[in-house]
Amino acid sequence: MKAPAFWTVSEGREAAPLVRALLSPLAAIYAWAGARRLRTAPSRQLPVPVICVGNLTLGGTGKTPVAQYLLQRLKTLGAAPFALSRGYGGSEKGPLRVDPAHHGAAEVGDEPLLLAQAAAAIISRDRPAGGELAVSEGASVIVMDDGHQNPSLAKTLSILVVDGQTGWGNGRVFPAGPLREPVAAGLSRADAVIVMMPDGERAPDYRGLGLDELEIPVLHAWLKASAPPPDGPLIAFAGIGRPEKFYDALSAAGGNIIDTCSFGDHHAFGEGELKYMFALAARHGAELVTTEKDWVRLPRHARERIACWPVEAAFAQPAVLDGLLQRVVDASDENAKPLA
Repeated sequence: MKAPAFWTVSEGREAAPLVRALLSPLAAIYAWAGARRLRTAPSRQLPVPVICVGNLTLGGTGKTPVAQYLLQRLKTLGAAPFALSRGYGGSEKGPLRVDPAHHGAAEVGDEPLLLAQAAAAIISRDRPAGGELAVSEGASVIVMDDGHQNPSLAKTLSILVVDGQTGWGNGRVFPAGPLREPVAAGLSRADAVIVMMPDGERAPDYRGLGLDELEIPVLHAWLKASAPPPDGPLIAFAGIGRPEKFYDALSAAGGNIIDTCSFGDHHAFGEGELKYMFALAARHGAELVTTEKDWVRLPRHARERIACWPVEAAFAQPAVLDGLLQRVVDASDENAKPLA
């Protein structure tokens, strides 16, 4: 889905005050139900640590690249990490170990295919069952992509990822705004916060985000290109939480974008849409380019004709994050006790 414009605006006509007011009772019910679930639902404790990479808003914040980074760093620290995802957008319910050679996004979802590039990945709508499968397959640490609002698995380390530009949107809970839960409630269960910015030069507005007085680590991160953009004119398209982030990063890296096509998050590209974009590119003498997350959702015949521009997470203070991860690795010898 595409986020309504009023989710990102808190004042003026575009903030749609009447719509917000009408949706406020539903938002209150949504927040109450979420808080009740967190308070009363049973939580399964696994014999290995669980790192949750979550967020407080609907839409893309950069969780998956952060999870990929954590998986790679955990390997460097000597752990045997497994990724755990619910497999959103895929038909398989799991628990199932992802095999990129045989599984496609239609079966397991796009994010698990990306996570499987960094480490072994499990999909499971039932997170405890997925965690148990990971343990049985040799996981010493589990990195769960999303799940901050899901209490079914006990977490050793909870990391929240926030987009430093859009922040908490209009500050309202769904459907009146983009929040999955009130900000204060979500932050109270976090062990660290990662603020994603467009690059390493622009510092986050910690005060504006209400993060300046937190007593937990607040880290500045961004997505950097793993390869230069394709040469020549480009038609860029994306079906992610905020396609504009992809276009801005591609342009900043030197990509010559002459047109764009935006779709909703996790969009399944149809043949008609692909035909239109191929025709658009031919008309302009341009090449089609998209994100890794979108590229894995494309039909195999289309991937041969569309460039993929990969990115990876980078951190201003990587040693701080390594310190948190080292504590998790150490906790793997202590029956996955939560960090103090």
